[in-house]
Amino acid sequence: MADVTLMKTPAETALVQAFDAAKTTLPGSAESRAEAFELFAERGLPHRRVEEFKYTDLRSLMREAAPFAPTPSAQEAKAALQNAKALPGVEALQIPFVNGHLVRDAIDFAALPEGVEIVPLADALTDGHDWLAKLSPIEWARQNPVYQLNSAFMADGVLVRLWGDVTTPVHLRFVTSSALAVATATRILVIVEQGASVTLFETHESTNGANHQPNDVVELLAGDNANVHHVRVNAEGDQALALSTFAVKLGADVMFNTVNVSAGSNVSRHQVFAVFEGENTKAQINGATMLKSRQHGDTTLIAEHAAPHCESRELFKTVVDDEATGVFQGKIIVPHQAQKTDGRMMSAALLLGDGASMNNKPELEIFADDVQCAHGATCGQLDEDLLFYLMARGLPKKEAESLLVQAFLGEAIETVENEGAREALVGIVESWLRARG
Repeated sequence: MADVTLMKTPAETALVQAFDAAKTTLPGSAESRAEAFELFAERGLPHRRVEEFKYTDLRSLMREAAPFAPTPSAQEAKAALQNAKALPGVEALQIPFVNGHLVRDAIDFAALPEGVEIVPLADALTDGHDWLAKLSPIEWARQNPVYQLNSAFMADGVLVRLWGDVTTPVHLRFVTSSALAVATATRILVIVEQGASVTLFETHESTNGANHQPNDVVELLAGDNANVHHVRVNAEGDQALALSTFAVKLGADVMFNTVNVSAGSNVSRHQVFAVFEGENTKAQINGATMLKSRQHGDTTLIAEHAAPHCESRELFKTVVDDEATGVFQGKIIVPHQAQKTDGRMMSAALLLGDGASMNNKPELEIFADDVQCAHGATCGQLDEDLLFYLMARGLPKKEAESLLVQAFLGEAIETVENEGAREALVGIVESWLRARG
């Protein structure tokens, strides 16, 4: 029988050519990069026959691969950061990236707050920094083709170590300002030491009208008794194809809270891989997604309870308008040793447009016998009785709809403890609703 050779798409061909051209110039181990790219090259861009990408066919959606962005000039970087507006008014230590490159001049490395240490990834890869051994801590991510693409091309990022009570939040800012289509591949590693209490903000912004293609990875390791609050915002431009991965490994007795708010991108896929490595850890993993026009928004979650006596709550709210498409895929995994696990996952979608669609796929994979786990999914329109009630009291229909949508999404956002960040997220929801008309 003759061998069957899969034809590469133009995007896959361009990625192969880009890697061949860049592999000798990128910092760090050429061998590990080649290994990561080989795993991608063997399978190519994932498509609908790959179960994890059944609803987000990247081979079809990514028709061309944009070139990787060059380092911006100091003037370009300064202008890009001044024009960025995500999480306005929130005080934090900023670690900014423009077009995928760390803006070193914006960080005073000699005057960092107590409990914060930052190492540029490019320097760490060149010098063989000890912390590099902590990269790629989760097997679920290492098996993922989007993650492997980032591992092959990552050229810039930071390693951040946090300890003690870090009173100043840390803000990872990603801004793409190029007028042309460009790709980025940043990698962030955040190490939260035992007993530390930290707040981490992460915002992604880009200009409208350009087919930007970010593929960014943030990995977080939380030591025992740590308290971590994480807020992420997708405010990418209207033509962006945004791929992102958040991989977190939690020690024992950790309190962890993360919220992802997404209103940007033409196509987005946000992947969350969470592993409960220590006992008695509690995590709240939330998401609020707003889609309109022909946007496609995918949130994919794997939460592995690898240790007993852990608790997780996953709540994802999606509002879909016009002819947009929403996707939620979530799986809670409980191996045999993780007795006394308490995991509850819920995905709720609100369809505002006649052409709007939502794909929900919650799953439980349980091998322990003493657990409390549940999952659910709902999909529907605004409650007509509530809408009539508000309109009967003098509210115009659009304003009444907006109040109901805000209440629907607010449940996912209200867990944010930082008041300034919570108000900024509410502002994102309100801006989306105003743009709706």
